[in-house]
Amino acid sequence: MSSRTSSALWAQRFQRPTESTMSLQSQIRQMLVAAILDGQLMPDSALPSSRELADQLGVARNTVVLAYQQLVEEGYLISRERSGHFVNPAMLEGQHDFASMQAANAPSVADVVRPDWGQRVPRPPSMQRNIVKPGNWQKYQFPFIYGQFDQTLFPTNDWRECCIKALSVMEIRNWAPDLIERDDETLIQQICTRVLPRRGVFAKPDEIVVTIGAQQALYLVADLLANDRTTVGFENPGYPDARNILLNRNARLLPLPVDGGGVRTDEDRDVLAQCDYVYVTPSHQCPTTATMPLERRQALLDLAQQHDFVVIEDDYESENNFTGTPHPALKSLDAADRVIYIGSLTKTFAPGLRLGYVVGPRDLIRELRALRRLMVRHPAAYIQRAFANFLALGHHDTLLRKLAHAYRERAQLLMAAIDAHMPDARYVPITGGASCWVEGEPWLDATRLAENAQAQGILIEQGNVFFMKGLERQQYFRMGFSAIKPEKIDAGVQALASVVREQKPRARA
Repeated sequence: MSSRTSSALWAQRFQRPTESTMSLQSQIRQMLVAAILDGQLMPDSALPSSRELADQLGVARNTVVLAYQQLVEEGYLISRERSGHFVNPAMLEGQHDFASMQAANAPSVADVVRPDWGQRVPRPPSMQRNIVKPGNWQKYQFPFIYGQFDQTLFPTNDWRECCIKALSVMEIRNWAPDLIERDDETLIQQICTRVLPRRGVFAKPDEIVVTIGAQQALYLVADLLANDRTTVGFENPGYPDARNILLNRNARLLPLPVDGGGVRTDEDRDVLAQCDYVYVTPSHQCPTTATMPLERRQALLDLAQQHDFVVIEDDYESENNFTGTPHPALKSLDAADRVIYIGSLTKTFAPGLRLGYVVGPRDLIRELRALRRLMVRHPAAYIQRAFANFLALGHHDTLLRKLAHAYRERAQLLMAAIDAHMPDARYVPITGGASCWVEGEPWLDATRLAENAQAQGILIEQGNVFFMKGLERQQYFRMGFSAIKPEKIDAGVQALASVVREQKPRARA
């Protein structure tokens, strides 16, 4: 015997999201499916008539009719002539019996002994020092944070075109099957011909593996090559996630101080001689944004040859160059296969897409592919094909020119604002990238500054996290400008300067 559901149920469940991009029909379908699968609608329950539900939800009757029809086609509902729509019992077969059986066999609370995960996880990743950004950063008035998405710069129409093209019948045949260890051949071709030559790097398809962002590339390389007998020279300050990945593999890290030209190859020659690997970000050093000059790059490669170490080049922010012409990669100078090159395809585009790659000797790439297979098999093939289209149609080159112009403007505004409102602060002149590394006066505690600024609607990144443990420098902080509107930069720096002044020690009488 079927029963009609209470009209109050739908008024409670149908809360229209204020910022939803879903159509009303889709929202109604989602609401009904959730009610069925969550057990709020029993098998064979009768739904309100389309007119009744439309009145309750305040929508057009035709919207409900179309939603009901779609759910009938998908098997969630059964349409009975002159009776209405009912929950299809077949959709819930076994669910309630399983729940009852589970409840009947459940042990008493007194008999339950749960695992102690604190003891079972010897090196908790959650305890590592990481860059932290509020999840709701978009709601802050002045988000000076790095690496976040700016919807005003996103090429919506271009990306939609590439996604639609990837959904054609012929394209689906290419990406829908399991690629196992392979990557999308079109994307690999585009990386070989369009992406790498901009950096002076020329590679063959079997010397490239695609990853889920540069982050996974770093993890794969570390997982394959590093252990408790491995010594890695690491920039200080440097990229926290890369540092944590290597520490997670029990590698021994040796700090390599950086200056306006990155790693100091002359001063740190003795330290470099002890290394198995050296991690560097030569294009725009993280976090200082310094660019390693050509003579240092060559000196680093000469030392690698002399002392038999391998360089891991994280081509951090290589495409964010205001001149429009990226610096030649360290890999472009490598004649002895001593550079493992890691790059990102989507950092400047949409970080959420997560596409990166590794370029290296084919023997190494073969092993990285085999290791990747154990983790994720391969990055989403659909995203690979859509981005291949994005490259092939020239949209990526157009975007880079647009970003170079936008970031140049924001960088100039930020430097001018710091000069005007925080004249005692020092910063590395911005020639590329999307952030500014700032050094406050010696008394400044940037960690406390970041906390106090956040309370005032200003987000900055405290600098301690970029330094190795025990070598922290409290007066440094980073200000990103990719996510903040140009017209807010001056006011944001002025507001930050007020927070700095509040922290300044008062002169003694």
